[in-house]
Amino acid sequence: MTKLSTSSAGGRPYKKMSMSPKEYQDFAKMREPSRSVLTNCIKAFVIGGLICVLGQFIQELYINLAGMDKKAASNPTVATLIFISVVLTSLGIYDKIGQWAGAGTAVPVTGFANSMCSAALEHRSEGLVLGVGANMFKLAGSVIVYGTVAAFFVGIGHLIFGTGGNH
Repeated sequence: MTKLSTSSAGGRPYKKMSMSPKEYQDFAKMREPSRSVLTNCIKAFVIGGLICVLGQFIQELYINLAGMDKKAASNPTVATLIFISVVLTSLGIYDKIGQWAGAGTAVPVTGFANSMCSAALEHRSEGLVLGVGANMFKLAGSVIVYGTVAAFFVGIGHLIFGTGGNH
C-alpha cells in the first residue's frame, strides 16, 4: 500500500500499512470500546418505556380532555408522538437521546419518524424531489414495503378463512 501522508499532526511521517484485512480486523477489534450488554438493555428498556408512558399520557389527555373514546384517541396520539419526534430530531435532541439509549428510541413509532426526518434534513440541500423525496425513503422504504406486504397477506388470510372484518 502507499503512504497516506508525509506527516501527521505530530510532525512524524505515517508508516505504510502492511496489514492484511484479517490483521486489520483483529487490530480494530482490540481497540474497540467494550459494551455492556446489560447496561445497554436497561437504557433501551427505560427510554423505550418512557416513550410508551408519554404515549399513554397523551392518549389519556385526548380521552379525558377531548372526550374521545380509547379507539378514537389512538390516531391523534400516534400523530402527536410523531410530531414530537420530528421536532426533537430537527432540534438535534432526539439523536442525542438515541445515542445514549440505543434501541429504546428505535423501536417505537418515534424511531421511524426520526429516521424519516433525519434523512430529509440531511438531504434537503439537494432539493425537494431528488434530495428529500428520494432519500428519506431509503431507510424507511423497506419498513413501508414489508408492512404493506404483510398487511396484504393478513388481508388475504382474513378473506380466505373468513376471520375479521365484521365487528
